[in-house]
Amino acid sequence: MRRDTRTKQRLWRWRSNPLRRRDDAVEAWIVLAVWTGIALGGTLAGLVAGHAVAESFAQQRAGRHSVPAVLLENTPAVFVTEAGPSRQQVRAKVRWTAADGSTHIGKAKVDTGHKTGSKVRVWMDSRGQLTSEPATAAQATVFAGYAATAAALGVGGVTYAVGRIARGRLDRRRIDQWGREWDQVGPQWIRKTT
Repeated sequence: MRRDTRTKQRLWRWRSNPLRRRDDAVEAWIVLAVWTGIALGGTLAGLVAGHAVAESFAQQRAGRHSVPAVLLENTPAVFVTEAGPSRQQVRAKVRWTAADGSTHIGKAKVDTGHKTGSKVRVWMDSRGQLTSEPATAAQATVFAGYAATAAALGVGGVTYAVGRIARGRLDRRRIDQWGREWDQVGPQWIRKTT
C-alpha cells in the first residue's frame, strides 16, 4: 500500500466524502484536540508543577540553617521494625544559643537514641524559629518529579475524560439519528421484502 493511500485512510474524516457526516468531522476535531491537549497541556502542567515544587524547596534550603544545640531530655532508643533497626526522629527539648548570644529552649526534631546533654543539630528558619530540616537537592528533585508527573497525568486524565464525554454525546446523537432514519426507511424495506 502506498504512503499517500495510508495517509488518506487515516485522514478520511477531514476529506470530502458523501458518506461522511458532520458529526464524523466534529469527532475527528475532538480527537485531535484531546490528544493535543494531553500532549501539550500535560507537558506544560508537568513543567510548571515541577518547577514550582523545585523552586519551593530551593527557597526552603536558602531560608533555613542549622545550629548546634544541647539535648535536654533523653530520646527513645532505636526503633526496631520488621525490616530491622530504624533510626527515626522524635521531638525533644533542646537548648541553643542564637546569633545575638541569647539562649533559647524549645522542642525540635532530633534522632532517636541520644541521652540528655548530647550535642545535636537543629534547624532554624529566617525568623529564628525552630523548623524541620529542609529537603536535600536530590530529595527536592524527586519530589518535583512526582509533582510534575501527577500534574501531567491529572491534566491528561481530565482532558481525556472531557473528550470521552463529548464523543459519548456524539455517539448518542448518531444513534438517535440512525433510529430516526430507520423509522423512515425500515417500513419501506420491510414492504419490499414481503
